[in-house]
Amino acid sequence: MPMPPTPASVRRIVRSVTARRGAAPVDVSRVGADGAGDGRDGGGGAGGAAGGGQVPRVVVVGSGFAGLRLLRRLEGLLPADAARLTVVSPVDHLPYTSLMPQVCASSVEPRHLAVATRGALRRTVLRLGHAVAVDTEWHTVTVRGNDGTLTVLGWDRLVLAPGSITRTFDIPGVRAHAIGLKNLTQAVYLRDHVLRQLETADAAPDGAQRRALCTFVVVGGGYTGTELVAQMTRFTRRAAANYPRLRAEEIRWVLVDHAPAILHELAPALGRRAARVLAERGVEIRLRTAVTEVGERTVRLRGAGDADRDEETIETRTVVWCAGVDPSPLMATLGLPTVHGRLVVDEFFRVAGVDGLFALGDAAAVPDLTRAGAPAGQTAQHAVRQAGVAARNVAASLGHGTIRPYRHHDLGFVVDLGGRDAVANPLGLTLHGLPAVAVTRAYHAYALNNGSNRARVLTDWILDLVIPHQIVQLGFARGQRPGIATAEETSVYPGGRAPGGQEPAAMTPPPHEGTSRPEDAAARDTACGTVADRGTQAAPPAPAAQPAPAAAPPTGTG
Repeated sequence: MPMPPTPASVRRIVRSVTARRGAAPVDVSRVGADGAGDGRDGGGGAGGAAGGGQVPRVVVVGSGFAGLRLLRRLEGLLPADAARLTVVSPVDHLPYTSLMPQVCASSVEPRHLAVATRGALRRTVLRLGHAVAVDTEWHTVTVRGNDGTLTVLGWDRLVLAPGSITRTFDIPGVRAHAIGLKNLTQAVYLRDHVLRQLETADAAPDGAQRRALCTFVVVGGGYTGTELVAQMTRFTRRAAANYPRLRAEEIRWVLVDHAPAILHELAPALGRRAARVLAERGVEIRLRTAVTEVGERTVRLRGAGDADRDEETIETRTVVWCAGVDPSPLMATLGLPTVHGRLVVDEFFRVAGVDGLFALGDAAAVPDLTRAGAPAGQTAQHAVRQAGVAARNVAASLGHGTIRPYRHHDLGFVVDLGGRDAVANPLGLTLHGLPAVAVTRAYHAYALNNGSNRARVLTDWILDLVIPHQIVQLGFARGQRPGIATAEETSVYPGGRAPGGQEPAAMTPPPHEGTSRPEDAAARDTACGTVADRGTQAAPPAPAAQPAPAAAPPTGTG
């Protein structure tokens, strides 16, 4: 094994590389003789405790259902001095996405679905930003901060749980004109946007314009799409009473799906029951139908698998895209085996050939041993259940406990249709109506896993029963509509699409800098100790982005 370079050589390498890139020299003066920073942010080098007695660093990418639950479990499994924990996430909370349709329908306040990361984790350091590159040879991860700065973190254990993005299938106009529903920003924007359409329709003198403004198209008949159209139908027809020139019958909701039934992941009886509820509320359900183009004022439809069938054009200002998810674009940059874009792991969440690398959640093809090793579903239930086992295995890799394979035992699914309607199959028991509502809301209250958020959401539900909704815009729908790529920030990844469809400039990570702005290096190093987290190793160029694999067939978004 070659001898590691000395701290002096690291300084020369970093300065020479930054000079060649036209950047000002990076402050690397804090690289010590042991090749680490001051260690306050886990500056341990490769090998962790095995390498000179340093505390190993565990970096978790993502604070969603999988990432946050895993870290909470790790903090309980590991002694305080066993590892330094860091989480990389663009937000400081877990967005409880399962209830976002209720945010759109004003049944739940958006803040009440944001489980604070700092409140949930006692000793984990939060890094706000996106992990945009991983070097598996040098054990580093490059983080693009929310302020645009780049930081390179060293790791001894890296857990990838970056989640997923909206699947758009490269259909013309979807990224630019459709509205997604993957985060709270999109949910609040959609609520404001719908109210703005009703407000404009109320004042519109032209009948055709009025009909287009009152027409809302939801694409995707899985959990999210079905819940959204059910909740929003109730909301908009109740809201119509606030507009004197608008009648509830003028509001039109259309649900489009390529499958032969909605909620096709559930028992057929539940799907039929949900379809009956939607039909009673006046929702038009278009099954075996594909979207061919989304425009600023229209959406074009065609029968799925029927190229000879005439296309239908619906005049609308609102297309909500809930047609499934794709893994985080980070997975395509790793140069490692994937299945439909999901990183291949074993039943212990380990990535073959890369020591210390784990992955789980929507971005990983976790084999389900109860289904002959088929990849587990991309749902919140799977992510939460995987997190507990993955935390145990990460702790075991650090010498605390034993590893265990992941086995998924399905507890069933719940779909809240709003009001007194829901469908559910807990433990295989088919329920609908009020019993299903009770089970559905009890499950969500339990799954929030935070006392404060739970109490606030329960209060929201009670108030929703006795107090009319506030029909008021919050100002989020002003100006240009944020496209899906903009709202989900996919352009930060190498090869990602910038708003408008342009390819962004290639991102070259800095050579183990604490910041891409040299004038801030000393202050940032003093605060976090990360100017050279693995300072004794010269950094190779970032790996080239790999072409994204083909998308998997559409699945439910629940």
